[in-house]
Amino acid sequence: PRETSSQAYAPREGDEVEDLTLLLNDVLSAHPDVQAVSCGAILSNYQRLRVENVCARLGLKVLAFMWMQEQPVLLQQMIDAGLDARIAKVASMGLSRKHVGK
Repeated sequence: PRETSSQAYAPREGDEVEDLTLLLNDVLSAHPDVQAVSCGAILSNYQRLRVENVCARLGLKVLAFMWMQEQPVLLQQMIDAGLDARIAKVASMGLSRKHVGK
């Protein structure tokens, strides 16, 4: 299993974070005016730190508007805005394949 409690990220060839780096390099090549990346992390330091690391290496800013916001407030804002959200993949305890697409 991968360590997920680390408060730091060290690049490792072949991991998904490096895939993100390659993708954003392609985006920057095609759209050199891009200045920032929006990150949907709310409470996950694991996710936020990895996006921040990639962006720092590429000279991009991180936009994390939902970071540390109250989850009930965010949920209500999404409902009020008419967000139509679907589960695309299940990778956590408590959810199973039957939840995909709902």
